[in-house]
Amino acid sequence: MMRLYSNRHRPNHLGALALERLARVETVIAQPARQPADRSAAAPDSLLGEVEDYARLFSGFLEGPVAPRGSAIPDDLDRRAENLKASAYFLDASIAGICRLDEAVRLEGCDPAHTHALVFAVRFGREPEEGEAGAAWIRGTNAARTDMRCAEIAAVLSGYVRWMGFSARGHFAGDGRVDLASLAVRAGLARVVGGTLEAPFLKRGFRLGVVTTSYALAVDLPLAPEGDLGDTAPDVMLGIDGTRPGWADAEEEKRPLHMGRYPMETIRRVDEPTTLVLRQEIKRVAKRGDFFKRAEAGDLGEKAKQEKKRFPMKHPLALGMQPLIQHMVPLQGTRETLAPTGFGGDLSDPARNAEAIKALGYYLGADFVGICRAEPWMYYASDEVEGKPIEAYHDFAVVMLIDQGYETMEGASGDDWISASQSMRAYMRGAEIAGVMAAHCRKMGYSARSHSNAHSEVIHNPAILMAGLGEVSRIGDTLLNPFIGPRSKSIVFTSDLPMSVDKPIDFGLQDFCNQCRKCARECPCNAISFGEKVMFNGYEIWKADVEKCTKYRVTQMKGSACGRCMKMCPWNREDTVEGRRLAELSIAVPEARAAIIAMDDALQNGKRNLIKRWWFDLEVIDGVAGAPRMGTNERDLSPDRGDKLGANQKLAMYPPRLQPPPGTTLDEIMPVDRSGGLAEYASAETPAAARARLKSTAG
Repeated sequence: MMRLYSNRHRPNHLGALALERLARVETVIAQPARQPADRSAAAPDSLLGEVEDYARLFSGFLEGPVAPRGSAIPDDLDRRAENLKASAYFLDASIAGICRLDEAVRLEGCDPAHTHALVFAVRFGREPEEGEAGAAWIRGTNAARTDMRCAEIAAVLSGYVRWMGFSARGHFAGDGRVDLASLAVRAGLARVVGGTLEAPFLKRGFRLGVVTTSYALAVDLPLAPEGDLGDTAPDVMLGIDGTRPGWADAEEEKRPLHMGRYPMETIRRVDEPTTLVLRQEIKRVAKRGDFFKRAEAGDLGEKAKQEKKRFPMKHPLALGMQPLIQHMVPLQGTRETLAPTGFGGDLSDPARNAEAIKALGYYLGADFVGICRAEPWMYYASDEVEGKPIEAYHDFAVVMLIDQGYETMEGASGDDWISASQSMRAYMRGAEIAGVMAAHCRKMGYSARSHSNAHSEVIHNPAILMAGLGEVSRIGDTLLNPFIGPRSKSIVFTSDLPMSVDKPIDFGLQDFCNQCRKCARECPCNAISFGEKVMFNGYEIWKADVEKCTKYRVTQMKGSACGRCMKMCPWNREDTVEGRRLAELSIAVPEARAAIIAMDDALQNGKRNLIKRWWFDLEVIDGVAGAPRMGTNERDLSPDRGDKLGANQKLAMYPPRLQPPPGTTLDEIMPVDRSGGLAEYASAETPAAARARLKSTAG
């Protein structure tokens, strides 16, 4: 679904749907009501049990200890409300509102100190038609699937409020101490029709989540109980002001679920990636060699070691996600071979299995799904805790991308206080989606294991490349997708479930990145190459200086982490008709690419759009969320920065011989050999030389 109109002037706290256009009243008469339910019962082959398991996990974090209150939390009730609603939309709530609590809506166990409630609805996922791939796994599970998502959002947001110093508890249908339906009516999200809640714009169905709190907030008015909800008004149907257009659902229904929202089928497929991959020359590396692990072990110095423990969790919103991310790790799965159980239906057709798996990924919330062989060179050689060898154990890898969100990226510098929360949200959601999918495969009798940012035994980038979800970019260790550019995080699960695989893609990115150096120009630590690609451990790549990059992301003090390269990339575009056409032009007409690159700066793309800046700048220090000690990065564009940086750039790279060898653990400090890394980069083989060498050897 593309919008006709840009939403760049729409504040994030309003969300994607035009709630502000609906008629309101001061009060409504309370009526008993139920939430929308599934239209059919779940089949025996469904994933109902798996989503219920994850909902129970999330419900364990609906309440918890309250941090000491800092002095930096605004007193303005409107700002508080806007921030909390924007936080809900950031986590993919569909609509959100706020109301007061009173005795009429409290159930047993509701904290009497809680005076206000954030109420949100999450709409049902799109289901496959009867007989389509994945239908038996999915149909009849939408209420449970959406309750799981409500539990996740309620747990995160209640944790966020508690980290700011206010008592808060999350609620959803599986664990609630308030009347969810009554609160939805009071907060202006729904009205009662025939004993069932009806919400504007959510005709597919929805479920509710609530956060009750002592955190005082400005409140919303209830919807008018009679009359048109405004869903079909012309401006709503067209998506005026950048709202989600009313025709979007109808457009989505035209595509089989397993094809996803984005037309990846229009992108050219090739037998081998557009960058050279010499499988026979790739050396498997220890997970201990990952530079975040090197920082954790002390290889990058004491400051990086200390900050590694806190850098992604310096903001209270990210801290709200932390326990969910950590506690999903034990559910990631197994390497052991299992025996088919008879669940899941007929699994004899790999092509049908692949379509069903993709449908399941999209249903659960992935933005892109691809499948490739899980080749041995994609696995780490050993773990970082005990140094144990990791052998390749599954044949297939299901690779998914989670969009980090254009609207939030628009308001950010890329390295300010929301950066890590953007990453953590995508990592959390990906772990949830892949965890459920891997558990479902195991229930069917096929070994499966998910690989999240919290614990992975495979290297994601080669899997993304071979599954056809992106190409190698100038950013180096970040692959670009033709529809959302670099603005994603990946999640992988491996399995021995037989599936047909996808081919790599070619959308002209190598030529585009060869001409464009915007990410290098705007990189805060000058870690992205201005030069040509090199060969690194068997891969053709614009190799970034990961030591510089890691040190900056871990130790910078004016934000949490960094995603500035994603923010700056010309492929990081708003998904409007114009934005999609520009992407298509870049793919189809090589001669247009230079003009598109120049136009990106001329249009000030990459400059912060302060209308979209919805978060509070907060840093948690000694358990208290306060004003950041060193301030906030407030970068925009630096068009004249590139010439000087490029001319004097010195980059290091660390091939396997300069990394901790397989078997090394976090208990051993192995300082980075910077001089050796610089020498390696200076003498690196060019891709042209590698191709010539291969040709002469073959001859």
